[in-house]
Amino acid sequence: MVRTLLIRGMLAGIAAAALTFVFQYFVGEPALDGGIAFEDSLATAANEPAGVELVSRGTQSTLGLAVALLIYGVAFGGIFALVYAGVYGRVGRLSGRATSAVLALVGFVVVFAVPFVKYPANPPAASLDDTIGTRTGTYVMMVVLSVLVAVAAVVLGRRLVARLGAWNGVLLAALGYLVVMGVVGALLPVIDETPADFPATVLYDFRLASLGGQLVLWTVLGLVFGALVDGGSRRGSRAAMESAGR
Repeated sequence: MVRTLLIRGMLAGIAAAALTFVFQYFVGEPALDGGIAFEDSLATAANEPAGVELVSRGTQSTLGLAVALLIYGVAFGGIFALVYAGVYGRVGRLSGRATSAVLALVGFVVVFAVPFVKYPANPPAASLDDTIGTRTGTYVMMVVLSVLVAVAAVVLGRRLVARLGAWNGVLLAALGYLVVMGVVGALLPVIDETPADFPATVLYDFRLASLGGQLVLWTVLGLVFGALVDGGSRRGSRAAMESAGR
């Protein structure tokens, strides 16, 4: 059962990676080029020698992007399938397809959207190279804490649902998650290194592309995985009925 779910999750991850590649190629890469152009202009103004380009920009934006998204999609699809196996049947009387859709929505909010509000993505030259370790560490901490608080909210929500009903229980649990993450976000350090002369449109387009790419990834992952699970369940039910009829 778990092996089958893993295969379906990885297939859904591949589909999600393919559509995310299309989105990032046409939307994300132009925004990234804007950041690179600003970085190059700074180097030119400072009379710095041009760096050695080990991999051409064309390769990075096509083959490199495709391979990175494929690995990312397969890994995320497998993790998504394992989480699905753990929550299916434990979050209300939802079908497999509905469970997948809800899980994708929650995953997008918890794993990406909430940390993104505190630490949005930056294009090249919008941050200092010397602080990459600090920025990475604080972002990962935000993601981990968001996941842990979300798990605690789910546990609390199940108890509240039993006492207060589904609507009130889910609403209070979600509100509790947002309040706690608001406090966490306020306590974590602020990292704002974007130069004052950095083009605002480039920064906006890059962050919008980052948000849109993740939205495409999670949406396709949830819908495709749900369709695969639902199709597998129907085939299994038909096979069981045919066996019983014999």
